[in-house]
Amino acid sequence: MPTTEPEDLSSQPSSSRHPGIDHVLTSASLKSLAHPLRVRIYDELSAYGPLTASGLGERLGESSGSTSYHLRQLERAGLVREDAGRGKGRERWWERTPGSVAIPDARSLAPGSAERLAVKLVEDEWFRSRDQNFREFVVEGDQVFGDDWLDVATSDTVNLRLTSAQLHELVADLDVVIKRYVDAYKRTPTPGSRPVQLQINAFPLVRGEETEAPTEGTER
Repeated sequence: MPTTEPEDLSSQPSSSRHPGIDHVLTSASLKSLAHPLRVRIYDELSAYGPLTASGLGERLGESSGSTSYHLRQLERAGLVREDAGRGKGRERWWERTPGSVAIPDARSLAPGSAERLAVKLVEDEWFRSRDQNFREFVVEGDQVFGDDWLDVATSDTVNLRLTSAQLHELVADLDVVIKRYVDAYKRTPTPGSRPVQLQINAFPLVRGEETEAPTEGTER
């Protein structure tokens, strides 16, 4: 069976919309990722680091044959790679290819196109995964973590009234802070560290109304 060289993510465009993103997935990579189990595999490797096909199977409730097959498809797309620093036994260890990625803006894709449908599938799986991760912490966190972790973990809801420019400024400020921690700890974790996931949502409420300009003589 002919083999295909893995796609080189470094050749894919960076994101001008989100400067902290290294690569925006090409159409080919996006279509390769657009499978529910592949998104889950990609998320597991992103959050928890290198795993074997059998280890992924145990975590995701799938057979090692199934996870192995999908890992090879992700490898061809350049999204995962073999972890050469681990043992050379019968089982291969896999890791996510370094670098942050984003999917294309669906608005730039033709309605009903394969690419737009792929974006929708990947987004749906990412949202499902994020929701599951947070729910697991809420339900099981106090049985797994000590007070040192429970006292600093947070879930805050802050309601503001912002213009689109002010929201852009807020997101840009958050990007700067997050990038500082990514640069400091992503590649060289501190002993005693655990996988931590940031879920920051900043968005206008669909059922909200735009603030009107005050009329003359009216106090704000």
